[in-house]
Amino acid sequence: MSAVLTLAHAQSLLTPEFLGKFDTPGPRYTSYPTADRFAAGFLPSDAIRALAHNRTTNAAAPLSLYVHIPFCEQLCYYCACNKIITKHHERAAEYLGALERELELVTAEMGSGRVVSQLHLGGGSPTFLSDEELGRLMQGLRSRFEFTPDSEISIEVDPRTVTPARLGALRAMGFNRLSFGVQDFDPEVQKAVHRVQSFESVRDLMISARDLGFASINADLIYGLPKQTPESFARTIRQIGELRPDRIALYAYAHLPERFKPQRRIIDHDLPSGPQRVVMLGDAIGGFLSRDYQYIGMDHFALPGDSLAVAKREGRLHRNFQGYSTQPDCDLVALGVSAIGRIGATYYQNAKTLPEYYEALRQGLLPVVRGYTLTQDDTIRADVIMALMCQGHVEFSSLEARHGIRMKDYFAAELAALESLAEARLVVIAGGSLQVTLAGWFLVRAIAMVFDRHLQAAKDRRSFSRVV
Repeated sequence: MSAVLTLAHAQSLLTPEFLGKFDTPGPRYTSYPTADRFAAGFLPSDAIRALAHNRTTNAAAPLSLYVHIPFCEQLCYYCACNKIITKHHERAAEYLGALERELELVTAEMGSGRVVSQLHLGGGSPTFLSDEELGRLMQGLRSRFEFTPDSEISIEVDPRTVTPARLGALRAMGFNRLSFGVQDFDPEVQKAVHRVQSFESVRDLMISARDLGFASINADLIYGLPKQTPESFARTIRQIGELRPDRIALYAYAHLPERFKPQRRIIDHDLPSGPQRVVMLGDAIGGFLSRDYQYIGMDHFALPGDSLAVAKREGRLHRNFQGYSTQPDCDLVALGVSAIGRIGATYYQNAKTLPEYYEALRQGLLPVVRGYTLTQDDTIRADVIMALMCQGHVEFSSLEARHGIRMKDYFAAELAALESLAEARLVVIAGGSLQVTLAGWFLVRAIAMVFDRHLQAAKDRRSFSRVV
């Protein structure tokens, strides 16, 4: 069998029957181990040690920053993010003050003036903040970090909260990448999830963003929402094709009302069936590929000239808590309520509620409440999983040299379990390597799951979204 399938063959495999075979819950692998493994026994002092260790051992390496802004004016019923619904914009001032205190504590351990090559503002809705408040936040970050001239500075944008003038203000602050939350353009679907925004309003904002010189524009879509049908979602795919964003993120809706209270407002009967979801995914993939988008991996597409597609072709693709990234595997400093960071072999997460977050900072403590320090086995498996997710290829000899193992011995059970995926033509195991085929890229989560020791030991996977 050829190690690389043709694109035409890959598309021919993406039938509902083929995709349906792998429709099982599983992690998205923005980290390994995944965040559900983080332990509450992890203390602020553990995070301090990790930050201080970075200062002494890795001070010259660029950092990535993430800032979580939790506020939204309106509840979207599908949302599983950590957010606070409020129309009281005055609450932002207290939160910005807390962020500044957290920033002081972090840089006291890591040192000021550290180089940053990537910043992402997520939420919630970062554009809940006024232009003046966003400017204050950016000034605070720039006063403590040194941003490289080519830094990727991105922000998630709710199209309902911005105007072309606001986009101009964001550009003047240094933001050079935007991510628009679209989800679906169908009016009935928008009503069912309580997020109404017209195609025309998003179109006009994207036109303005291009005129302002933003380097990359992303659009988020979700399939599996209430009132969606394969026909209605196909219209949304066509409309997105007309807008031609540089990147597209296509997520599967995970309906977990027992975990996420807003989802209880969604009527189960309105949700598309499993077979319908599979058709939506297949049609979306085919629709994007036919419009010259390249499949980056799992749920991301990009135009050939976008930096994400270039990084994929050159083998420089990486993955962090925000998804696929062009940046090297740099440490991630996370600020704000519920934010998750990674420093070396240590993951940490801040308090998930504002009272907890504020109280820790009032006491002069980092607001860290959970975390995880990787074992040697975790490090080895993370290396394999991230190679699969980003490069689609694991070279046994290089992995063995890095970790002092024999791949065929250490992963004997996993390699045996991959045989069924090889028969399905998702992977090729030959010549001392594991190669994801073009068809396998569309189900790469299912391949990575084979190497997840924690997942294999878990009895309940219902907390994860479905692969399809």
